[in-house]
Amino acid sequence: MTTTLTCFKAYDIRGKLGTELNEDIAYKIGRAYGQIYRPQRVVIGCDIRLSSEALKQATIRGLNDAGVDVLDLGMTGTEEVYFGAFHLDVQGGIEITASHNPMDYNGMKLVRENSRPISADTGLKDIQALAECADFKAVEHKGHCQKYNILPEFIEHLIGYIDPAKIRPLKLVMNAGNGAAGHVIDALEQKFQQLNIPVEFIKIHNEADGTFPHGIPNPILPENRESTRQAVLIHKADMGIAWDGDFDRCFLFDEKGQFIEGYYIVGLLAQAFLLKQKGEKIVHDPRLVWNTLDILEQYQGTAVQSKSGHAFIKDVMREHNAVYGGEMSAHHYFRDFAYCDSGMIPWLLAIVVLSETKQSLSSLVEEMIAKFPCSGEINFKVQDTAVTIQKIFDYYQAQKPEIDRTDGVSLDFGAWRFNVRASNTEPLLRLNIESRRDRHPQAMQHYIDELTAIIQS
Repeated sequence: MTTTLTCFKAYDIRGKLGTELNEDIAYKIGRAYGQIYRPQRVVIGCDIRLSSEALKQATIRGLNDAGVDVLDLGMTGTEEVYFGAFHLDVQGGIEITASHNPMDYNGMKLVRENSRPISADTGLKDIQALAECADFKAVEHKGHCQKYNILPEFIEHLIGYIDPAKIRPLKLVMNAGNGAAGHVIDALEQKFQQLNIPVEFIKIHNEADGTFPHGIPNPILPENRESTRQAVLIHKADMGIAWDGDFDRCFLFDEKGQFIEGYYIVGLLAQAFLLKQKGEKIVHDPRLVWNTLDILEQYQGTAVQSKSGHAFIKDVMREHNAVYGGEMSAHHYFRDFAYCDSGMIPWLLAIVVLSETKQSLSSLVEEMIAKFPCSGEINFKVQDTAVTIQKIFDYYQAQKPEIDRTDGVSLDFGAWRFNVRASNTEPLLRLNIESRRDRHPQAMQHYIDELTAIIQS
């Protein structure tokens, strides 16, 4: 008997606990992964959600029953599983995480050897089909599971992104949001002390706590930024860093406590790479593009556009051997990290830039923000995303904008542009607007109001 599983999304697995995702479904996913890819050994880890450990154990049972040996990394962020999948002698990895989704959700991120992503286009649908029909083959030898502590090796890798001797004295606020990042922050703090790197860590909400006493860690939501902002101001810090639950995204705050949109961090990191090596390829998503293109023109980089979402970005980066890829949603991808996204590497690169330029973070990004103001991502709950996107397109078609359909619809009017797309992970419509300040200095709110009215009409 075939059961329809609704937890399979475009590039990972996310579902409501109990109905869309439970231990039985997790077992079937592990079993299907093992039967389809037939790896000898994989790594697995889980975030701090209260349901994650049980889902992880069920997935391990499925993998073992498919004949796969498992290295259990324990409580980890997604990028520790990515690191394990390309650093260790394994042929894949699974992280149990719902990232920033609500409390009653969980999910999985799956990779193959060398951390190659598994998305709807590259095998996730095959896993779904086999998990749904449960046509599992018996194996001669079941796999076994052993615990493995990858943290020391992961820390050594991260330290490789900086030159300890060149880091100037800095004070950093670190907000793990009670998610999975705290143990890595603690280990990095210890390593910085051993290497005499003059950086002071001010840690808030550092303890891993699956009840999330301060709310789901998702600093992209304005209401979740205040504790980081206040800590930066109180401690007179040079920068604030906040992470989401599985810490594959980090969010930066300048020394004034101002949240820096991920869009401008893409420009900053692209600049950092191109200062070292001109002509490198940089991958970006279509939601907000003008600042990134401007930076690449200034520093002689080559822009490559990709559909939003980690699986798509990674595939495009591999295809073009891009040194860096960035999404405005605060996902940052690195060639030296097997093209995977990391929430730790961006802030390490940021302190390198702060040290080398001797500038503040606010001064490094203020010109970008002034030239290309943006709305930040605005989310809408709508009945039908496809119908709403078509309604928006029909409204603006007469103005003859440039049209790009890489992801959702992007319309470019010269003085301003916007992208509207359906979320791959939640039932939401996502809107991003940017403009050229020299053309229409005060127009952003007008664009926001106009599009909001169309969407909500």
